Amino acid sequence: MSFDTLVFAALVYVGLLFVVAWAADRAASRGRTRWTERPIVYTLSLSVYCTAWTFYGAVGYASRSGLEFVTIYLGPTVVLAGSWWGLRRLVRVAKMHRVTSVADLISARFGKSNPLAALITLISLVAATPYLALQLQSISLSFAAFGPGDVLPGPLDLWVAAGLSVFAILFGTRNLAADERHHGVVMAIAVEAVVKLIAFVALGVWVIWGLAGGPADVIGRIAARAADPDAAGWMLRPDRWTALIAVSAAAIVTLPRMFQVLVIEPADETPLNSAAWAFPAYLMAMSLFVLPIAVIGREMLPAEVSPDLYVLHLPLSQGANGLALLVFLGGLSSATSMVIISAIALATMISNHWLVPLYLALKRTEPGDAAPASLRSPLLISRRFAILAVIGAGAVYQAYGGGQALAAMGTVAFVGVAQLLPAMLGGLLWRGATRLGAYCGITAGSAVWLALVFLPSLGWVPDINWGGVDALAAAVLISLGLNVALFVGVSLITLPDPQERLQALSFVHAVAPEAAAVSTPPRADGAARAEALLTLARRIWGGDEALRFFRAEAERQGKSGFLPDVSAGFLSRLERRLAGAVGTATAHAMLAQVAGQRPTSMAELMAVAGEAQRAQERARRLKDDSDELARTARSLQEANDRLTALSVQKDAFLGQISHELRTPMTSVQAFSELLKLPDISVEERTRFAGIIHEEASRLTRLLDDLLDISVLESGRARLSPSVANLHDIISRAIEASSALGRGRALTIDRDQPSEHLMVLTDADRLLQVLINLIGNARKYCDVARPVLSIRAQQHRGTTQIDVMDNGAGIPPEKQDLIFEKFSRLNDPSRAGGAGLGLSISREVMTVLGGSITYLPGHEGAAFRLVLPHRPPGFGDDNAPA
Repeated sequence: MSFDTLVFAALVYVGLLFVVAWAADRAASRGRTRWTERPIVYTLSLSVYCTAWTFYGAVGYASRSGLEFVTIYLGPTVVLAGSWWGLRRLVRVAKMHRVTSVADLISARFGKSNPLAALITLISLVAATPYLALQLQSISLSFAAFGPGDVLPGPLDLWVAAGLSVFAILFGTRNLAADERHHGVVMAIAVEAVVKLIAFVALGVWVIWGLAGGPADVIGRIAARAADPDAAGWMLRPDRWTALIAVSAAAIVTLPRMFQVLVIEPADETPLNSAAWAFPAYLMAMSLFVLPIAVIGREMLPAEVSPDLYVLHLPLSQGANGLALLVFLGGLSSATSMVIISAIALATMISNHWLVPLYLALKRTEPGDAAPASLRSPLLISRRFAILAVIGAGAVYQAYGGGQALAAMGTVAFVGVAQLLPAMLGGLLWRGATRLGAYCGITAGSAVWLALVFLPSLGWVPDINWGGVDALAAAVLISLGLNVALFVGVSLITLPDPQERLQALSFVHAVAPEAAAVSTPPRADGAARAEALLTLARRIWGGDEALRFFRAEAERQGKSGFLPDVSAGFLSRLERRLAGAVGTATAHAMLAQVAGQRPTSMAELMAVAGEAQRAQERARRLKDDSDELARTARSLQEANDRLTALSVQKDAFLGQISHELRTPMTSVQAFSELLKLPDISVEERTRFAGIIHEEASRLTRLLDDLLDISVLESGRARLSPSVANLHDIISRAIEASSALGRGRALTIDRDQPSEHLMVLTDADRLLQVLINLIGNARKYCDVARPVLSIRAQQHRGTTQIDVMDNGAGIPPEKQDLIFEKFSRLNDPSRAGGAGLGLSISREVMTVLGGSITYLPGHEGAAFRLVLPHRPPGFGDDNAPA
């Protein structure tokens, strides 16, 4: 097989993975996740555990050490078999707190400590870099096995790393959502899992029945190899086996890539029901043919061939090029899936716990101030940069760092990330565990791992002779033993701070974070803080998602509009949603900075924790009733406040209407009397008649407004729907408002291409609303250079029109009253008229089947008009031609 053919096949295969990932992401963006959330896809995504170290190296491992390779499969099997307790609880708590990585989980448990998360990120990166280099080297070696003279063209290494980086960036950092799920990546990994399983099983069947004489012949050869005096490494070492099973069991939950697919990617813990048996079955299928391939390869291949590449050289040596190509694609799948998901997981940790905190520290503001102008762009850029850095570090390490020592890097990485297990398990099971205990345990265990495992694997430190005890087993025992001892000991002699205690209550008892939070009444400046928090959420999620969340929270509290009360429960839910995008520690720091939360005293915390423990069942029974009563009380209080304000406004309105009616009528009467005088001049008679005409027109406009709102409220308004170009309606509104000549000059900012939307509506009624909004901007925008921005878009079956000025806006405490008939926010003499414009606009939009709402969180006054694609009562049978 030519090298060009091999490269072409690899490119076609990678292109197929691109298509699969793109289709899955596209379907998920439209809410169709029926395939990506199937238990079989979740189970197959766990196969990212089976890296090139497993696909290629397991055979080499078996050739040197016999059945010892089985230990790397036994550990995950034990953990998955016990998923009914341990893993389900881990996934449930992680989803409850919206954690984004293993570092995020541990830091969230110990008081949302970002320094602790940064330390865990460093350990994970140090452990993963050589492991990533191993995957890249396996790709290089597999290409080289097909090349002339087993020499790989140098630039191809860089192209492989670049391609993996592009894939990870495209499908791992497309946007910021309230979670860290990547449907496209998961589906691609599932496809790769099937490919590498088929490839390995096909090779094993071919070896047993094609090269050997069947299972009995293979078993006899294995037995002969085990009895060979040269196979001393095949002897069972209980200490080493125990250590390897322990660290592989720990790796299934502490490796960043495994935590990503095991805990972050599923919607809940339900898929674990199937994975508990299906993934061990997958591992058994991957391990079933390892020994036969190792034994047959040793007998049939030259001694200079590396056992790690028996899976490729066996079919190549027999001319089975098709099978060799399939095996090559299986090995490529093993390496690429590990590199992609590891890069995404590590990049999320680096971004959330290194780069974003550094960015926020440089952009620090005072409590209560808004967040930096835009966080979405820095977050996405930091993650993309981190992906490039992670894969680049692996490529550099492969090229210059440790090619001779890479064979052991899988085990080295397992021992390194196993140092996170005591803090993880202790945090989930023991409320007395403290942050300082976690720091001490992880730091000490990692230091021992570096000295006894990592540096010796690179040849920088000589191995220690432990007197008959296996070096790896001794290192695992010492590092984890010291880790656990310090974690427990320091936790016993130190006290957790209030935030740690609240998090411990939530983690250990698996209760929602707000159930463990101290309830504090909203401060007097709650509306301003709510608007600042809305601004923060808009700059991370985007406008529409933030507005939907805040409106839902306001409705949950029985309020109207977009600004809920800044209560402890609201802050807790907002923090968890933000944590899904930036991590728990960073989200906590952002809210503390923007919301200016009051620290909780130790006495308050102890009282709350004790009460929560003693009365947990009673609280569950009463929670629904108390929430309903609180919402009802708030609604009644708000209604009472609104009625009181409207009563005052109504009196003022009636006085204003009386004045508006009396003044022109008095003028008409007075000047009519003057016209009766016989001795007035022609000029005076003309001037008096003009005044009478102007006052009569003023009366007509006022009466038209009053009749208009009466007809609209009574439901007697008739629509004249037609298909119109929204661009034309907006242009007419701007021209009509300019022709009225009232107010100051106004600069109009439009995105005219996006306005060319065909709408089915009553164009005259919509024009009436737009004229009113533009006229209000002319009269009330109180800046030196008023600018009005108009934006239109189609969104989820509706047409949205946003009209925003750059003035001071409307104060939060008055935003609920602006659409009422009896509400006036300014002195009536400032703008003239009866102040019915916004009330009429609301009624018009209701008749059109849409809505008009005030949008908080903008620089000035901002209104959103929402039109349905079809007006109410307008069916297909009478649609205009």
